[in-house]
Amino acid sequence: MATAGQKIIVIGAGMGGLCSAIRLAAAGMQVTLVESQAYPGGKMRCLASMAGPIDAGPTVLTLRAVFDELFAVAGETLDDHLTLVPQPLLARHWWLDGGRLDLFADPAQSGAAIAEFAGAKAEAEFQAFNRQSAQLYKAFERPMLQAMRPDLAGIGLNALRAPAVWPALLPQRSLAAHLCNSFTDPRLRQLFGRYATYVGGAPDMSPAVLALIWQAEAQGVWAVKGGMHHLARALAELATRLGVTIRYGTSALRILRQGGRVTEVVLSDGRAMKCDAVVFNGDPAALLAGLLGNGPQQALKPIAAHPRSLSAWVWSFAATPASFDLAHHNVFFNSDTALEFGPIRQGRMPDEATLYVCAQDRSVPDFPNSGPERFEIIMNAPAKTTLSPHEVSECRAKTFPQLAKFGLTFSPPPPDQALMTPQGFAGLFPGSQGALYGRSPQGLMASFQRPGARTAVQGLYLAGGGAHPGAGVPMAALSGKHAAEAIRNDLTSDASWPRTVMRGGMSMVSRLTGRARSL
Repeated sequence: MATAGQKIIVIGAGMGGLCSAIRLAAAGMQVTLVESQAYPGGKMRCLASMAGPIDAGPTVLTLRAVFDELFAVAGETLDDHLTLVPQPLLARHWWLDGGRLDLFADPAQSGAAIAEFAGAKAEAEFQAFNRQSAQLYKAFERPMLQAMRPDLAGIGLNALRAPAVWPALLPQRSLAAHLCNSFTDPRLRQLFGRYATYVGGAPDMSPAVLALIWQAEAQGVWAVKGGMHHLARALAELATRLGVTIRYGTSALRILRQGGRVTEVVLSDGRAMKCDAVVFNGDPAALLAGLLGNGPQQALKPIAAHPRSLSAWVWSFAATPASFDLAHHNVFFNSDTALEFGPIRQGRMPDEATLYVCAQDRSVPDFPNSGPERFEIIMNAPAKTTLSPHEVSECRAKTFPQLAKFGLTFSPPPPDQALMTPQGFAGLFPGSQGALYGRSPQGLMASFQRPGARTAVQGLYLAGGGAHPGAGVPMAALSGKHAAEAIRNDLTSDASWPRTVMRGGMSMVSRLTGRARSL
C-alpha cells in the first residue's frame, strides 16, 4: 500500500483518537499516540471507590455495530475482549407527581408501558413518533453519520422519499415544538426532549431533527461489564497489539508546519517527532485558541467550535441507597423544563434540576442488592471556567434534596471531592471552556457547521466528539474512522502524484515555459 510505513501522530487517547489509531495501524502505518493523562479514554474516565472503579463519564453504549466493525478491521472479535450486556430496559423515568415510566428496546413493550402510564392516545402518539424517528434516522444515517462530511444532497433525496419526516425538517422548528405536535401528555414531551441534552443542547433551542437520537437508543443499549472505562482499555490494548506506541503522561505542546503542511509535533518531554499527518483528538476550540501553537490556528473557522455546548456537574461515588426500585439508567424529572434551561442560559445553576442517575451495578440481572453501590449523577450545566465560592454546596443542595423528594437517599452522602464541575472539565480538556460536547447543537445548521475530519491545514485531521458526526461514544468512534479514511486517501494521493501547489493537480511540462513546472 502507498500509505504503509507513513508516520502518524495521534494527540489524545479519547474514543476518536483510539479508533483512528487502530484503523491507521491496521493499514500498516507507524502510529504514535500521545495522551496527557495516565490512562486512555478521555472523558470516559473512572474513579476509585470502596465498591470498585466508578464510571465518571459516558454511561450509555449504543450502536454496537460500530465497535464490532472496528475490531473486525483489526482482525479480531469484540466479544473476545469485552463483555457487553444488552439492556432490554433502556431507562426508568420518574416524575414528582408519582408517575413512573419504563422504556424498552422492544417498541411493543414501550407502547404497552406508555398506554398504562398515560392512556391509549399516548400510546398511539408514541407509535407514530417512533415510526417517524425511525424514518428520520434512516434518512440521515448514511449521508450524515456514516459520511466523512454531511451530504446535504443525499439527505434531501432521502427526505423526499419519506414525507413523514418533513415536519421535523421545517426551518426554525425546535425539538420542543416538534414534541408539542407529537405528544399531548407534557411528561412525554419532557422525556423525549431530554435527547437534546445527549449532545449538549436545550430542547427548546435545538433543531427538531434531534428526535432521531431516540431511534439510536431504541436500536439497543448495552452495558460494558466492569464499567464503560473497560471499553477504552480494550481499545488501547487492541491498538498496542497492532503496533501503536502509546505515550501516557505526555502532552503535545505545538504542532509545527512547513510549506503549509504539518511536519512535526513538539511534546512535553522535549521531543520533536516528525510525521506525515496528525490526528487531533481534542476540543477543536483548543486549536483556535492557539494552545498548540500558531501553526494550526488557521485550521478552522471560529463557527466550527463556537458557540459552546452544555456542560455538567457530575457526582461519582459509592454509597448504600435507601430501598428504591432503581434501574441501570434513571431520570428524575423536575416540574418544569423552564426552571432548568432558563437559568442555564443565563450561566446559572438550574432553579430546579432534572437529574440523571446511573446505578452502575444494576446493569446485570444478578445484581446482589446489598451493600454499597456505585453511582453517577449528572445535572446539566452551562459551560464555565470560573468556580464560584459556593458552587459545590449549591450543587449539593440542588441534587440530593431533589432526589429525596422521590424517596431516593444515600448513606453516606458523597464528599465534596466526588463532584466534578464544569471548571474541572475545563482544566482536564484544554480549550473546551468546560463544554462537554464541543460546538453547541443549537440552531438549524449547527450539525453542518461542526468541523469534519479534514482541516484547512494540510496533514492535520480531527477526531472526537467535537468533530463530525458529533458527540456520543459511537459518534466519536465514527469520527476516528473518518479521520483514518481521510488520511489514507490523502497520503495515497500524495504518493501517487508529484507535489503541486493545488493538491490533486498534475505536474506537466508547459509548452511556453519549457521544463518549468506548471502551477
